[in-house]
Amino acid sequence: MIFSRDKSQMCNNLLQFAHVYAWAREHNRSVMSMRFSYKYPYFNISKSKYASFPMYLFAKYTAALKLLPTASFKHDDCDKDALEQMMLRHKHIVVSGWFVRYYDLFLKYRSEICELFTVKKQYSDNVKEKMMRCEAGTADFLRLGVHIRRGDYATWNNGIYCYSDETYASYISAFAKLHPEKPIHVYLSTNDAAVKAEHYQQMLSTTKPNNGNGTVTSASNIKVHLLGGNAVEDLFMLSECDYLIGAPSTYSLVAAMYRDIPLCRMDTVKAEDLTKESFRLFDYWFRRIV
Repeated sequence: MIFSRDKSQMCNNLLQFAHVYAWAREHNRSVMSMRFSYKYPYFNISKSKYASFPMYLFAKYTAALKLLPTASFKHDDCDKDALEQMMLRHKHIVVSGWFVRYYDLFLKYRSEICELFTVKKQYSDNVKEKMMRCEAGTADFLRLGVHIRRGDYATWNNGIYCYSDETYASYISAFAKLHPEKPIHVYLSTNDAAVKAEHYQQMLSTTKPNNGNGTVTSASNIKVHLLGGNAVEDLFMLSECDYLIGAPSTYSLVAAMYRDIPLCRMDTVKAEDLTKESFRLFDYWFRRIV
């Protein structure tokens, strides 16, 4: 049995476990996520055979007592080949650390990973119903999911990815200009309680010069929604969109994973330079996590 262990937040944990799962699947080994056995009961994986709090406690304390070996991928420069040989040698082992990476195997078993992390109906059905109510009476529209990451991003990497409301609004407006023929329902996901859909609607509904050429554009075809869900409900909401925009984050990356939703990562292109080619699929961003 391989016990996958890590800290950090939900989507970091998900991706780290998925790499371990893919390696274990390739080598016909059983694997258990210590984090998803108790902390995040929102996904199908929590119903799997080994997902239980007693199993988590067993792995935690046997590892702490040095009764289970640990392969730690804690640092980017760790000896990954030696750690993999350690994983092969031991029938039971804990694998931990953010830098366990098996990209090709992850993609090989991606459909199984998505199934394991399918959001349970008790969370997803509520989101679907809310989105349908938002879109009632609108035909032939696009859904744009926008991940507004604040909180820890105010200090992480000196705050370079903690973008203002005005910056996010400029990306939404630029996206609308790429699809002038379509009504657009914008779904905001954020960890900032100060974000208001009405504020975004007001910013986007103001007519503005278009590239300085004397013409104006109206954002009357944009409707902004803030459903106010919890972390997993917002994750599912983003996964139901047609396009995604956001700061570099594993949260929006995981949302893109389920249906290969085109994602624009804001650190790679300015709003005024946004094109349809700025939106790339999961396997591109997956190998370029910041």
